[in-house]
Amino acid sequence: MYKINENYLKLPGSYLFSTIGKKVREYSEANPDREIIRLGIGDVTQPIAPAIIQAMHKAVDEMGVQESFRGYAPDLGYEFLRNAISECDYKARGCEIAADEIFVSDGAKCDSGNIQEIFSVDNKIAVCDPVYPVYVDTNVMAGRTGTYNPDTGMWSDVIYMPCTMENGFSPDLPAETPDIIYLCFPNNPTGSTITKDRLQEWVDYANQSGAVIIYDAAYEAYIAEDDVPHSIYECEGARTCAIELKSFSKNAGFTGVRLGYTVIPKELKCGDVSLHALWARRHGTKYNGAPYIVQRAGEAVYSAEGKKQLKAQVAYYMNNAKVIYEGLKSAGYTVSGGVNAPYIWLKTPEKMTSWEFFDFLLERANVVGTPGSGFGPSGEGYFRLTAFGTYENTAKAIERIKAL
Repeated sequence: MYKINENYLKLPGSYLFSTIGKKVREYSEANPDREIIRLGIGDVTQPIAPAIIQAMHKAVDEMGVQESFRGYAPDLGYEFLRNAISECDYKARGCEIAADEIFVSDGAKCDSGNIQEIFSVDNKIAVCDPVYPVYVDTNVMAGRTGTYNPDTGMWSDVIYMPCTMENGFSPDLPAETPDIIYLCFPNNPTGSTITKDRLQEWVDYANQSGAVIIYDAAYEAYIAEDDVPHSIYECEGARTCAIELKSFSKNAGFTGVRLGYTVIPKELKCGDVSLHALWARRHGTKYNGAPYIVQRAGEAVYSAEGKKQLKAQVAYYMNNAKVIYEGLKSAGYTVSGGVNAPYIWLKTPEKMTSWEFFDFLLERANVVGTPGSGFGPSGEGYFRLTAFGTYENTAKAIERIKAL
């Protein structure tokens, strides 16, 4: 008789945002007259920029002509997109990342979950706490995390690096040496950032300890301060210890279009084994490439008009972040984030748990956010709101919260 992967049975409950969706659906069905404003899941609301839509239309037309029709995409992605990424996201910032070190995919979420496949199950991971739940959950599925303690919300074989108000929501170097380190800056969910000098310390630590850093930079387009790096490859030595994940979802509104990429430098090796070669093998075997139409849309992100239009969209969302931050602060909440990231991290009032505050906001203000405990044990007592709603809904939601 066949057997299942029993590691899946270790996962507590359902995926965080699935749980939120279920609770909101149940409330909405029971209260059909209530207008619910969703500031929970990090989905965008502004339409795709005109320069990108134009590129997509052109690509669609090309697919209808014999001479310009395209079938399967190249394993790593089309050269026109990888060259644009290399020039604009890296070389323009002084980072020597070649086009053939870039692997185009359908998004950073898939890559952040799949990247662990090229590593032994014996590796010990270290994660920020709180953090995006995909990092831990996919390692649970692989059998790398040990046993779960429901009382603490922790896995026995995971190194947790607390990100608290006391350390500015930025992790300290771990006391126990990990093999794989997950870092996400600007951070989801806290909205915190890290200076270049501090990130250099992590790179030096990884090189000295023989660890690899998986660096999620999905929100780098929202960085406003000068001393915050846009890429880990701005740090000396990162090419020998770091893998970087990036997404078009939040900077270009591709949450429904799906496009991202992973960078693995050729110098990154485990002994004599190239991680670049391993990921290329995995990529070629399990993935057929992002659609040509979508990759042409990605190329347009780097056009002069694309950059101009997307800069305006980022400013739109960051104005929402300012409205949330200042509104909550004026109402007496303890808040952070919202400067270099589209997330605001707030302390729940009156010693409410994060899920109690979720229910309170849903029922009393008809506003949906994300409970901090869903991102890890150190997220308990905190709550995340996103700036990705419309301005009108964002302002309305904050007025409702202030009225409580």
